[in-house]
Amino acid sequence: MNTEVCDESQALERAAASCRQRGASLTAIRREVLALLYRTPKGIKAYDLLEQMRQSRGNASPPTIYRALDFLIEHGLAHKIGRMNLFVACRHGNHSAPSLFLVCPKCNAVTELEDANVATTLYASLAATGHRLDSPEVEISAVCPQCAGN
Repeated sequence: MNTEVCDESQALERAAASCRQRGASLTAIRREVLALLYRTPKGIKAYDLLEQMRQSRGNASPPTIYRALDFLIEHGLAHKIGRMNLFVACRHGNHSAPSLFLVCPKCNAVTELEDANVATTLYASLAATGHRLDSPEVEISAVCPQCAGN
């Protein structure tokens, strides 16, 4: 059995359950967009996502994709990596802290880091200087293990 497919299927079921708990619906289009995000762990641009969607839904349009992405982000199921204008599936549960993303400057790989200690320290340091986060995503330039070995 392909574990990746199983993991994706389980993740989509968890996402649908999370939406139901909030009184929202993971429609077929939203589910398909989220599935495509899971299949592209390095992230994907909206127009590349649109091209992939058109393979199964020839009538897919930019507003369709952007509405689905907005919904997924609003419900904590996806994130936007602003530095590269990429979208990624959230690989962790609901966040009470900001999402920390390690973005490799060499290959553009995106890794979501879930570390409560880092988030707590970040909040405390920001508060000590009178600052607050402007976005729920924090992007950190960090060379990935594959590129570090090259």
